[in-house]
Amino acid sequence: MGDSVILDIAGVNKRFGGLQALCGVSVRVYQGQIYGLIGPNGAGKTTFFNVITGLYQPDSGTFALAGKSYSPSAPHEVAKAGIARTFQNIRLFGEMTALENVMVGRHVRTHQGILGAILRHRAAREEEAAIRKRAMELLEFVGIARLADRTARFLSYGDQRRLEIARALATDPQLLALDEPAAGMNATEKLALRDLLEKIRGVGKTILLIEHDVKLVMGLCDRITVLDYGKPIAEGSPAEVQKNPAVIEAYLGGSH
Repeated sequence: MGDSVILDIAGVNKRFGGLQALCGVSVRVYQGQIYGLIGPNGAGKTTFFNVITGLYQPDSGTFALAGKSYSPSAPHEVAKAGIARTFQNIRLFGEMTALENVMVGRHVRTHQGILGAILRHRAAREEEAAIRKRAMELLEFVGIARLADRTARFLSYGDQRRLEIARALATDPQLLALDEPAAGMNATEKLALRDLLEKIRGVGKTILLIEHDVKLVMGLCDRITVLDYGKPIAEGSPAEVQKNPAVIEAYLGGSH
């Protein structure tokens, strides 16, 4: 794990009418970490993800990625800046193949543009071949290269999750933001997911993770922030968070 800060978010506030969805949320994630964001239902976790990735506009806050300020103004701009995300509900292109889905993710880093795609000149053809090659490498990395030509909607649930992660990795992100990647998975799929996330960390990628499976989070994450009613109530290592009285109360509904 490196000493450089990849994501530095401070003082994020977001209100929807009379509801204060986020109140003073700050997160600092270092290179090579798997950083967890947990909390009870309605704690504001997905709202925070939607803010930092440009789906929601914050009321206030500062945003920096790898030491450079960025504006979470639109999802495609955030992707170009270097944050790739997945969603709790799988959002693949169901009628496209697995390979084509990953290639779509890679196009955020292309240079030839629409005109090049239409004219099909040499530079465009070479770039397209490079995109295809990289997409196949990523399918191999996540363990589903054998399914490259399979239509995405016919993949198993676990393989669709892997495909989503491969597509996100295709953007060459500095930060991979995963919104409940284990949702709907059985025990075997969760173990495979844990292995994959550790593999991603092993090649130097940094992960910000929302997850309801507390056991998975505690066994995987380096640091954790806990939200409750839109406010941070704890931050620290898994061991520190597990014994924090405010966290116990938030999850169990009383003093324990």
